[in-house]
Amino acid sequence: MKITINRELLLNPLQVVNSVIERRQALPILNNFLMVADKDRVTLSATDMEVEVVSHIKNPVQIQGAITIPARKFIDICKALPMETEIHLEVKDNRAQVRSGRSRFALSVLSATDYPTLGGIQPYLKFKLPAVTLRGLIGDTQFAMAHQDVRYYLNGMLMEFSEQRIRTVATDGHRLALSEAVHMTGAKETVQIIVPRKGIIELWHMLSEQEEDAEIQVSQNHIRVIIQQQEITTKLVDGKFPDYMRVIPAKGDKVVVADREALRQGLARTSILSNEKFRGVRLTLKKGVIQALAHNPDQEEAEEDIEVEYEGQEMEIGFNVVYLLDALSAIKSEKAQIEFSSPEKSCLIYAKGDETSRYVIMPMRL
Repeated sequence: MKITINRELLLNPLQVVNSVIERRQALPILNNFLMVADKDRVTLSATDMEVEVVSHIKNPVQIQGAITIPARKFIDICKALPMETEIHLEVKDNRAQVRSGRSRFALSVLSATDYPTLGGIQPYLKFKLPAVTLRGLIGDTQFAMAHQDVRYYLNGMLMEFSEQRIRTVATDGHRLALSEAVHMTGAKETVQIIVPRKGIIELWHMLSEQEEDAEIQVSQNHIRVIIQQQEITTKLVDGKFPDYMRVIPAKGDKVVVADREALRQGLARTSILSNEKFRGVRLTLKKGVIQALAHNPDQEEAEEDIEVEYEGQEMEIGFNVVYLLDALSAIKSEKAQIEFSSPEKSCLIYAKGDETSRYVIMPMRL
């Protein structure tokens, strides 16, 4: 294999595929990325056996071939080279010879035939949607995913595709985030899949700078998302997601409308002196105000009165303040609406006048 490529053209795709590589891999070859040079295209791939990321680069190829190269070392070499330099890469005698200007490097390589790839999938559902829509759905819910929960099906995100709607749902058992968008998917019946946490995070990064359409392909065991010259494939979690609609409370009779940012900042200030382990904050609903109170084992207290629109009965309820702050940060509008029914039941948070994204938070005893 032999290619010559501009450093800037190579570096970003390298960093994209490298993000999936774990530092400690059981198989040495998984510390490498796969490079395939074919006609006028160079393809870079990396996988951890659960998630696979692929980047295609349009670039002339002098000698076609395929090889795996140590990812971290090769990226460090490329980063250390001057900007806009030409990188000459040639593989011979089980070595990758890298030349640029007066610099010379020789890297050990492993055979491409031994590299595990997720390969082709057989999708039963395929459609396109704007990348910004998919990014919004993920961004509005991903913070509620569980992390290393024994209920493995919570360590990911539910994606639900019906004929005219896409919905994302995440929960860690104490809170739930749901977001939906109207979009034609072509699904004949409702499809539910659970995408693992790492796959969601990698997909989020891949979508960050994209304005084009993303192609979604769903198969029995995988989901693949393709955007321009990049694609990500992830295995699906084999499990059943909880019936999330049963978790969403009915309309509460105690409705608070607040300036989202004022409420968020007030709770953030109060949280400074909350218990570092439980992060509890007590809310007292009064006419025209929410009183937030937090204290910790050092007998320190924080109290803040936050102006809101509220005309109901007085009520006290406790929450993990981090959950409240996450939900308020995800809301985009100026006004947030919070519905309560009793101190023992979950509250419902959403943007006033817009329920496309909803957040459910269970109360806690303080």
